Parts: sequence; C-alpha cells; structure tokens
Amino acid sequence: MNLYEHTIIARQDVSPTQIKQIQDKYSKIVEKNEGNIVKLENWGLMNLSYLIKKNKKGNYIHFKIKADGKIISELEKNEKIDKNLLRYLTVKVKKFDLETDYFKKNDEKENSN
Repeated sequence: MNLYEHTIIARQDVSPTQIKQIQDKYSKIVEKNEGNIVKLENWGLMNLSYLIKKNKKGNYIHFKIKADGKIISELEKNEKIDKNLLRYLTVKVKKFDLETDYFKKNDEKENSN
C-alpha cells in the first residue's frame, strides 16, 4: 500500500451540501476499491493564485489516502468529468503528517495553547 495526499479544488459557488456530497462520493470510490482514508480535511474557501475557469476562489478538500495506485487513477478518471471541480492534485508521500493543521485559523491556534 502506498501513501497519497490528494487535494481537490471545487468551484466557489458550490453549497456546503454539495461539498459534503463531493467528499462522500470520492471517499466511497476509495473505500470501494479497498483503499483507506486516513484523514479528511475540509480547508474551506480560499483565494486562488490565478483565475481558473473564471473563478477567483475555490473550496479545498484534502484527503490522506492509503491505497494502491489503481485507486488514484480511478479517482482522477471520475474527477476529470465532474463539473463542480476546478483542479485536483495527487502527491505520493513517504509518511503522513497528521499533527500539523496548516489551515487552522490563527484565533483557533491561540485558544488551543
């Protein structure tokens, strides 16, 4: 089993319900193909560096997946035809960083200390 970090950028105008459906859809694809989602993070709406399909912002969803390579090709095949998605990226990693919360708001970090 390989370790992958997989990030999806959904359009800025998708509703929270649709984001939940997107998360469920791609989680089921991984689980159906005997993969394991170690962690699922919803990073929220963030600015894009440049316009993508006339969007200035995107909803980021990040998966940490333990799976075989065939699952990643299955995920990407489905993401290519999904009209709600702007971009996706998969990176193979040696180990997961499960402690760091990169997109936690600053005031939340201060409250937890």
